Amino acid sequence: MKVAIDIRRMTEFGVGTYTRNVIRALGRLDHESTYFLIGSPEKVAEIGALPANFKTVPLLEKDNTLKGSVECRAILRRLKCDVAHVPHLFWLPRALPCPYVMTVHDVLEHMYRAHDRSQPRRLLHFTMTRRAMRNAARIFAVSRFTKSEIEKLFGIPGDRIEVIYNAIDERFLRGHATEADRQLLSERFLVNYPFLLYAGRISPHKNLVRIIEAFSALKAELEKEDKYRDLKLVIIGDELSKHPDLRRTVIRGGVQNDVRFLGFVPIEVLRIFYDQAKIFVFPSLYEGFGLPPLEAMAHGTPVVTSNTSSLPEVVGNAAVLVNPENVFEIMRALHRVLLDQALRDKLKERSYEQAKKFSWEASARQILKVYREVAGKSAPVSGVKTHQEPEPRAVHS
Repeated sequence: MKVAIDIRRMTEFGVGTYTRNVIRALGRLDHESTYFLIGSPEKVAEIGALPANFKTVPLLEKDNTLKGSVECRAILRRLKCDVAHVPHLFWLPRALPCPYVMTVHDVLEHMYRAHDRSQPRRLLHFTMTRRAMRNAARIFAVSRFTKSEIEKLFGIPGDRIEVIYNAIDERFLRGHATEADRQLLSERFLVNYPFLLYAGRISPHKNLVRIIEAFSALKAELEKEDKYRDLKLVIIGDELSKHPDLRRTVIRGGVQNDVRFLGFVPIEVLRIFYDQAKIFVFPSLYEGFGLPPLEAMAHGTPVVTSNTSSLPEVVGNAAVLVNPENVFEIMRALHRVLLDQALRDKLKERSYEQAKKFSWEASARQILKVYREVAGKSAPVSGVKTHQEPEPRAVHS
């Protein structure tokens, strides 16, 4: 079997994490098929060592351009691929010479970001995206929630959509922070106080304004109780300058000295922040999967997250769920988790178990099974399950 994987978006935050980890897992599982990684050779180097049946095919043209689509089609025809995997949602017609499968992480661009375009552009984008989905031999949805969104919004039959979960990067599984790790936070980032943590993109649907407002209310409550006077909120994410509303919210809440924006940090440092945080707070308004809460849970860190979209499905019974539009409810949950040691212990124990339910190897086995089905191969893949089923229960505040 010859499989092509489009890696041209591997520098993107969520798509890149997914692509790298799927390829690594396939490299451990399948030494018989030939895999062509289509994109920049430099990006392939980020994946790490791969077996000899994985080959790089240079293609520097972007995937969302006509030239990039034409060149990709020519490569697939020349290599006589049996199946192609596009690991993200796309809309530009590709007319590939072989069947393709597509991974859908979320349909956010057709919801929260739709107002950025005029009505004709929105309609064109939607129509072309639906066509790309309908032409796919199979669609991989990263959660049951995302599958239901695809069915409702685009009218794709459910039997053509496979739920294949994401999992955390193996670097988050390297144990707890050492004394040297804690010293690094203290010396490089001047973090030597208890803190709540948010990590992820800085964008409106991530609900950071309400996180800051809830933190401000929490500080006022703790001050009255004379507890955690030195508590901070650490926000790790991308470029802050594009979001002046966050700075205004900090000033309005009077927490200028208690909220720190650290920008991007590498995984080796992020894992220390996850481990040392008192609570990981993630009341996002919309998530196709929601990986950061799972990353925090792998360190036993208590999580407060939303009761909407895919998040209850991801965190199971190992987090406190809140209405993400209710600042008081977020604050009350943070207060409870911070001060209730019995609850903290219970969440810690459950978090470890929940994080273990998601595995890149299990997901790659499902993907490989579909590759074979689509390519017309029926060779069995040992240990394949239809899909993982973590319990969608949670501890409510």
